[in-house]
Amino acid sequence: MTDLDQISAHILRALSSEGRISNLDLAERVGLSPSACLRRVQDLERRGVISGYRAVIDPAKTGIGFVAYVTVGLSRHTKSAQAEFERLMQAAPQVRECHNVTGTVEYLLRVEARDLTAYKQFHTEYLGAFPYLDRLTTMVVMGSPKDARA
Repeated sequence: MTDLDQISAHILRALSSEGRISNLDLAERVGLSPSACLRRVQDLERRGVISGYRAVIDPAKTGIGFVAYVTVGLSRHTKSAQAEFERLMQAAPQVRECHNVTGTVEYLLRVEARDLTAYKQFHTEYLGAFPYLDRLTTMVVMGSPKDARA
C-alpha cells in the first residue's frame, strides 16, 4: 500500500478534478514551489499512483444517446468462462467499463450506444450469443446528477 502525505493527497484531488492544470497553478494550489510540485507529481507517476490522464468526453456530442448499466450472471463459474467473457468485453467498443463484482451476478457493465435500437442489437447479438450467459439485467441511465469519473 502506498502511504500518501497530505500534500500528495491534495495534489491527487486537484489533478483528479482538473487534469490539465499547469504545474505552476498546481504548485500554488497545494502550497509548494513549482520544482517541488513537479518532483511530487513525477514521483506519483513513477510509483503508479497516477496511472494516466484522460479526456472527459460528452457522449451526446459524439453520437451516443443511450447509456445503460448491465448486470451479467454467468452459468459457468470457472476461470476460463470468466476470462472468455472478459476478452469479449475488451473487444466490444460499446462496453466502456466492465467490473467483476460480488453478489448475485459476476459483472457490471457500463454500455454506451447510439440509441435503443443499437443497444438492442448489442444486447441480443453480442451479449446474448455468449455461451455461458445466465442472466442480463439492463438499467437505463435517465440522468447523471453526479459523475466523477475522469
